Amino acid sequence: ACSAFSQKSCEECLKNVSCLWCYTNNTCIDYPVRSILPSSSLCSLSNARWGVCWINFEALIIALAVVAGLILVSITVCCCYCCYCRRRSRSRLDEEEEQLARKREDRRLQSLQRKHERKLKHDEIRKKYGLLQDSDNPYSRFENE
Repeated sequence: ACSAFSQKSCEECLKNVSCLWCYTNNTCIDYPVRSILPSSSLCSLSNARWGVCWINFEALIIALAVVAGLILVSITVCCCYCCYCRRRSRSRLDEEEEQLARKREDRRLQSLQRKHERKLKHDEIRKKYGLLQDSDNPYSRFENE
């Protein structure tokens, strides 16, 4: 079916997706499906057109390879960056958690110290006014004078 478009125009030939246009002899041939690239005996890559007439097959292959390479590189970079960020954020979270634990422990120790100071101060006041009970006999009788 593609050979019917030979000696016509590239646009007419490439309307059919299974056709390949060769500029060396202005022929429309069936695309060699069994081999990925058409052999040079059919048509050289620089003179072959497939899909569109304005770009040759050689440039099309190079452009597709560059685009595929860029996509692979960008996916690799994204994966590495995400893994690095995730590892970094985990270590940052561990550091923050450790810092919060230290602060919590410091607050607890300060609270205990203030509690002890208050107890000493209250005991001092009780002693001053005679309200401090003897540790020997905590059940002593309270006498009014």
